[in-house]
Amino acid sequence: MTDIPTLYELSVPGRPGTSLPDCDVPPAPLPDDLVRADNGLPELSEPEVVRHYLHLSQRNYGVDGGFYPLGSCTMKYNPKINERLARLPGFAGLHPLQDEASAQGALELMHRLQEALKRIGGFAGMTLQPAAGAQGELTALLMIRAWHANRGEPGRDVILIPDSAHGTNPASATMAGFVAVEVPSDGRGNVDIEAVSAACDDRLAGIMLTNPTTLGLFEERIDEVAALVHAAGGLVYGDGANMNALTGIARPGDLGVDLMHFNLHKTFATPHGGGGPGSGPVGASAALAPYLPGPVVEMDGDGRYRLETPARSIGRMCAFHGNFGMLVRAYASIAGHGDSGLKANAMAAVLNANYLRVKLRDRYPVPFDRTCMHEFVCEGRPDGTRARALDVSKRLMDYGFHPPTNYFPLIVPEALMIEPTETETLATLDAFVAAMLAIADEARDRPDLLHDAPHTTPVRRLDEVRAARELRVAEPGDPE
Repeated sequence: MTDIPTLYELSVPGRPGTSLPDCDVPPAPLPDDLVRADNGLPELSEPEVVRHYLHLSQRNYGVDGGFYPLGSCTMKYNPKINERLARLPGFAGLHPLQDEASAQGALELMHRLQEALKRIGGFAGMTLQPAAGAQGELTALLMIRAWHANRGEPGRDVILIPDSAHGTNPASATMAGFVAVEVPSDGRGNVDIEAVSAACDDRLAGIMLTNPTTLGLFEERIDEVAALVHAAGGLVYGDGANMNALTGIARPGDLGVDLMHFNLHKTFATPHGGGGPGSGPVGASAALAPYLPGPVVEMDGDGRYRLETPARSIGRMCAFHGNFGMLVRAYASIAGHGDSGLKANAMAAVLNANYLRVKLRDRYPVPFDRTCMHEFVCEGRPDGTRARALDVSKRLMDYGFHPPTNYFPLIVPEALMIEPTETETLATLDAFVAAMLAIADEARDRPDLLHDAPHTTPVRRLDEVRAARELRVAEPGDPE
């Protein structure tokens, strides 16, 4: 429970929070059904309201406040210069219905971002339409369906999904009308090549590959997988959520990937969390580019920019031009770092993850203990104790760290998925290691400390199953 009083508890009858000027037009009566004698709203001064919400905000944990090693989600620091650029009046105040002639600057930025993402990913075409990574997945799958239908093969309805894929992949495949078929991983954490080969028949529409995988590992036989799928008439979709490990080092389009979405927050430092705002641009090979959703930005011979819809486009995936503010931030990140900076980011992310993996692996088992990419997965059962991943994560809060991802991917028991990103210092990584090792000692010597954690947070451990089933967002006695 929180010790911050609610606005209702702070309320004092007659205390004003606003000061409005005298009305300079004749007042008009409000409809009776809009007027209530007592609307039940608290009465407070402006400073009281500001302080209340400030105190609440200080109870939140964010990447601006501390280390946030949330594997798969990539909670990296958002440079403040990018935020300032997105708020420039010419960008922030632009109306999406303005004509092309008065929006040339915005269109130029979108075109530059398209071209940069095409070059980074090794693709011939790019759309900025999708408003999230998961919508980027759906976009690519709808393009795959349209491509097969146009070739007279609508019966191709199977999408292969490795058991190390991102969790949204099966849902996206189902939403696009496909049958999702899981394929296992092999002993090194790669997709099982024999299982892929056995599934390559005339129903195969494609495969969804997360590379690096959610195990934090590079698919060592991706070229063989792509060759098998292509030989069977299928397409290779790349889940590009983990491009933070590959940018400037490897291009998915060169590895046989036909379609791929980027998560701008994971690789190019746009904000993440709270369900948005998101952006999941999709890149496509030359054969698939005509199916991209529109509009995309083209440049005429005279240097003017215009919006164009590809010839076989699957249509819009988002109103207007996508989450434009995120596009500004991503372009600022790419332009600010340049080719060498983006590559350095990827190398630092991989270095940081491997540093943590090696420091922790003697106490927290790493099931696929080979050089990882930007993240790694260990078991949250230190030293073979009876501690669980949830116990370790809850205890980490007492040490001032946000927990890593729990229980994902599903193929690792008691999984802890740790991603340090490239923006954390060695001192921060060492402090995290020290906390994890201390927790391992506690799991052996004082297990109740873990089972009852967290001890220092405003809200103690909840019954999360019950909370999900019996949703209550108000205190007892508060107005509902």
